[in-house]
Amino acid sequence: MVTRPSHLPPTATLADLDDLVVLLDDDARPAGTAARRHVHTEDTPLHLAFSLYLLDEDDRLLLTRRALGKTAWPGVWTNTCCGHPRPDESMTDAVTRRVEEELGLHVPAPQVVLPDFRYRAVDASGVVEHEVCPVHLARVPSGTVPRPDPAEVAEHTWVPWAQVRVLAAAAPALLSPWMVLQVAALGEQHGDDLGRALRESVDAAR
Repeated sequence: MVTRPSHLPPTATLADLDDLVVLLDDDARPAGTAARRHVHTEDTPLHLAFSLYLLDEDDRLLLTRRALGKTAWPGVWTNTCCGHPRPDESMTDAVTRRVEEELGLHVPAPQVVLPDFRYRAVDASGVVEHEVCPVHLARVPSGTVPRPDPAEVAEHTWVPWAQVRVLAAAAPALLSPWMVLQVAALGEQHGDDLGRALRESVDAAR
């Protein structure tokens, strides 16, 4: 059951009731809901999100370039997919839903590899991202071809994980700020073998 948002602006529509984000207090506990298209402003409240890193069997990461019409960080390269779980939607269901909506891909069994990732960042226009954003990892067969929604994704490419680490360290301005932080954290834990994080998560879940 979808809960009513904590507040709705005068411009809110009925569609906003079907696209809510979960607001959080400073201790990352649920504290209400808000319409997704109204929550990202110059004073964005802390809310729940996720990031997905999708590897193929050759340990190449699917990078995506955000569409030019995006409210924040338009045209910037970032990790495979990001999104927000809706109220009463499990994180796994949210990840699989969003990657299918954005990239036309079915992702089997995404695993959490950075469960406590949290960040705040401000883009050039002043729009703020302020999220508790668990990072997920999944694998698809090599040769998988995404079918991106052009309203969300302008371009995509597969890049070896080791090269992604170099890029994030040498040219962070080319990537989303959350991805730069996430790549550093994943690299610190797993080095150039990001696939190990997926194997360890799967083993731990057994």
